[in-house]
Amino acid sequence: MKTYSAKTAEVEKKWIVIDAEGLVLGRLASLVAMRLRGKHKPTFTPHIDCGDNVIIINADKVELTGRKRTDKVYYRHTGHPGGIKETTPEKVLGGAHPHRVIELAVKRMLPGGPLSRKQFSNLFVYGGAEHPHQAQKPEALDFAALNPKNKRSA
Repeated sequence: MKTYSAKTAEVEKKWIVIDAEGLVLGRLASLVAMRLRGKHKPTFTPHIDCGDNVIIINADKVELTGRKRTDKVYYRHTGHPGGIKETTPEKVLGGAHPHRVIELAVKRMLPGGPLSRKQFSNLFVYGGAEHPHQAQKPEALDFAALNPKNKRSA
């Protein structure tokens, strides 16, 4: 029996839309990272981009468990001496780019390298309920119904 290896021309990419309202950030990010890589498909090949295109709407209404909204810290460095900057998810979600919280979580769950950067470009995150990808006819994925822990109850 031969091991199956997918070719780039044989890969079928689907479009999936997920409503992030009330969903737990880490659980959502792990599912999205798996979908972007294509690990949910039986034809998964590690060196080929065989993942789906994922659209996430209502990114500003994502939930964090515990005290992560205020206590978790995102660090970045400007490149200059003493140039470390920090922010919290609360500030990012309340700011002009609330979608960056989900993007950071998903990006950090993907392995590093050129293929992962290509797969990450198949992620589209929007803060509101509208998205410009109606022409691709995305399928809705009810992530909250997969497990009761995926949705924040109160």
